[in-house]
Amino acid sequence: MEITKDMTIGDVVKKYPATVSALMNYGMGCIGCPSAQAESLEDAARVHGIEVSKLVESLNNSIK
Repeated sequence: MEITKDMTIGDVVKKYPATVSALMNYGMGCIGCPSAQAESLEDAARVHGIEVSKLVESLNNSIK
C-alpha cells in the first residue's frame, strides 16, 4: 500500500513507524499530538508550508 495525501498522520505513523524520521525532517514534531491523529497529510503540509507531493514522496521512500 502506498501513502497518500488523504491519509491522517496518525494512521501513517501507526502503520509505518519508519515514517517518523521523515516527518521530523519536515519539521512536523507534533506527531503524537491529538490534532495529528485526525489531520490529513495534505492539511498538515499546508499548515507547515510544505509541498504535499514532496512530503508524500519522502514518506513513501522511507517505507521502501
